Amino acid sequence: MSIADTLTSKKVLIAAGAVVVAAGVGGIAYAVADDRDELTGSTLDQASAAALKYVGDGRVTDSERSDKDDPGSYEVEVTRPDGTEVDVRLDDKFAIISVDDDRPTQTTTVTTGPAAIPTPTAADDDRVLTADQQRRASDAALTRVPGTVVDVDAGDDQVAGRVAAYEVEVRAPGGAEWNVWLDDRFAVITATPDN
Repeated sequence: MSIADTLTSKKVLIAAGAVVVAAGVGGIAYAVADDRDELTGSTLDQASAAALKYVGDGRVTDSERSDKDDPGSYEVEVTRPDGTEVDVRLDDKFAIISVDDDRPTQTTTVTTGPAAIPTPTAADDDRVLTADQQRRASDAALTRVPGTVVDVDAGDDQVAGRVAAYEVEVRAPGGAEWNVWLDDRFAVITATPDN
């Protein structure tokens, strides 16, 4: 092997080593930047308390500031004892913005009675439903369209001349999906096929 070949081979090894070092430093910088998004101190305490108050039984398993599209909000992940997870998004005052619950909607028999359900307003389609509201809306919808509840949302749409406080998506046994609209007392307004 000539001296020129040896020098060329050393240059290749040095260049390869520089790439490995740069990648390692980049990985460390990424890890440090990623850690800055995790909530700590009183921010973590307040966000956790708000999320756990909504979810109930569970423990906080992750928390972070929201992405750059909404830097003034926080996200808290709560894991229930059964392993299901709920992602709770909070604003800068620790009020709930949205909830993503990976637990399938469960249906049970509910005894009807007087309930203090607020009358929907124009902004009610953004409200977060409690577990009880989701359950009651699901049960009411299944009386009109038997099947599996796929989704339950708050609403404020005018349907058949009435304000629909809840919209429940139901998958019928044949696979067809239906939207069932309920008023603020969980009475079915109408059910329409979801095209």
